[in-house]
Amino acid sequence: MKIIQQHSTKQDILQYLLKEGEATATQIAEALEITPQATRRHLKDLEEEELVEHAAVQPKMGRPQYVYQLSRIGRGVFPHRYGEFAVSFLDILADTFGEKQVGEVLRKQWERKAKEYSKFLSDGSLQERMTKLVELRRQEGYMAELHKIDETKNGNKFFLAEHNCAIVDVAESYPSVCGHELEMFGAVLPDCIVERTHWINNGEHRCGYLIQLKQ
Repeated sequence: MKIIQQHSTKQDILQYLLKEGEATATQIAEALEITPQATRRHLKDLEEEELVEHAAVQPKMGRPQYVYQLSRIGRGVFPHRYGEFAVSFLDILADTFGEKQVGEVLRKQWERKAKEYSKFLSDGSLQERMTKLVELRRQEGYMAELHKIDETKNGNKFFLAEHNCAIVDVAESYPSVCGHELEMFGAVLPDCIVERTHWINNGEHRCGYLIQLKQ
């Protein structure tokens, strides 16, 4: 597979599709401020490299439009801190000691991660803590974004979007790890209600969490 250089237009297109899930060539061109002709040329190259795939969508009026999205290979361009080695290790652990032992190992891993996060987040307003949490997740390859959806003075409701899963290989083979991740968020934000609203494992293009202070 051809390696895409950082900061190239093709990389920008891949990042845009990762974030948005899907888009037409026109939408991509407008968002990245490049010509439609150049956009289609790059998309054609990316399809030949099997990084992008498209489907025809029939609008109410006019000709069918092509909607583009990342292929599984395309998602693999983005960093995953765990991969085939981690899955292979867990498979061996399951074969040797059983599925229950694997579940216990994953649970302990997220308990340890929760302790590390808690030390970093420390005290502060929810917005201050969420900003620190997003920074941690970005450092780990999750391509996280924070959206404030409560415009009151206290700002007690946020949406955490993660457009890339840094442990996608593990999550696909052992989806219980995602449950532990949700528990981890609840542990590091004990004064909040944390609800998963989007899940890559369900075929969505991002994982999303609604986080709000308890009443």
